[in-house]
Amino acid sequence: MEIVTLGAQKPLACMPIPRLAGRLHASDLGLVINTADPASVAVGEYYIGARGLKPEQVLRVSLPVKPALDREEFNRLKRAIDEHFTRRIQALALAWTMPYAVECNSITGALALGVDSELCKQSCNRSRPSTYFNSSSFRPLNDHGFRPAMMLTARTVEQAKALIDRGVAADGSLLLRGRPPVNALFLTTDDVARRVRTPLYPPPGLIRGVGVEVKIEPAAELNRTPRVLLAITGSARVDLDPAPDWVPGALADHLTSTGGDLLTGQGQSTALDWIASGVTASHGTVSEPCNHLQKFPHPQVLMGQYLQGSTALEAYWKSVLWPQQSLFVGEPLAAPFARR
Repeated sequence: MEIVTLGAQKPLACMPIPRLAGRLHASDLGLVINTADPASVAVGEYYIGARGLKPEQVLRVSLPVKPALDREEFNRLKRAIDEHFTRRIQALALAWTMPYAVECNSITGALALGVDSELCKQSCNRSRPSTYFNSSSFRPLNDHGFRPAMMLTARTVEQAKALIDRGVAADGSLLLRGRPPVNALFLTTDDVARRVRTPLYPPPGLIRGVGVEVKIEPAAELNRTPRVLLAITGSARVDLDPAPDWVPGALADHLTSTGGDLLTGQGQSTALDWIASGVTASHGTVSEPCNHLQKFPHPQVLMGQYLQGSTALEAYWKSVLWPQQSLFVGEPLAAPFARR
């Protein structure tokens, strides 16, 4: 990972999080299935049943099963999506593992903000900003002109079905009276290039009153902490053996260069490693982003949005200012703090 000069690493002020008045629901989501991929078909059909999606909420297309689409292949997909879904559909779930990129852009970033070929000449450059960042909107197409997408994926069909089950089980689960507390872990490492989000960590104990314990701990504490809701760290590889004690709806990601390169990761851990360990959503970049803070989830925004009842898709998308290279992975509708 190339390093961006960020100046003195001093703690930043708390990030103001807007008050939310709503969230995405199953009726707002469009599901896209790749008929050329049997795993996509199996996962998509399972998700239709799990979330009760109507036929008009599902688009079946035939795509090349490869890591990256070229511009022409992507344009055909985008046209099919725009022609099939009405404006009722505010967000998308993509039920496949490949393709996950368009040139050097993530497929989720390209569907929202278009393909930025100029970025591919120097992928460490500033990329297109998202007006959805830290917003109060729960109608992103209406308010911001695009549908944020999340890849509904795992390494196997069975892992994907388990992911879906975790997402459904998460809904409203952390609003139940008498439930045990959960932990939000903000982890420290010795990796200078990848620990740059540390100044954005919220202060420990910030929101203990709602049954969420905020902790800043060494990375090794991830595998020792009970009932983990959130884990944020920075490292090329993450130690997920033994698997942490995730609660349904858990979010986790690590700042590194190719966490969104789902096929190989180029020797680094990927978002699929988090999913395989039991989290419900994650994030990674598909091409070298350098360590610009704007290209990775803002820890305070991610937590602040999620704890107000946002879905996993909304919390992750709203936490990244420059999401052109960002791949969002998981069960998009998981919402453990939403009222049933």
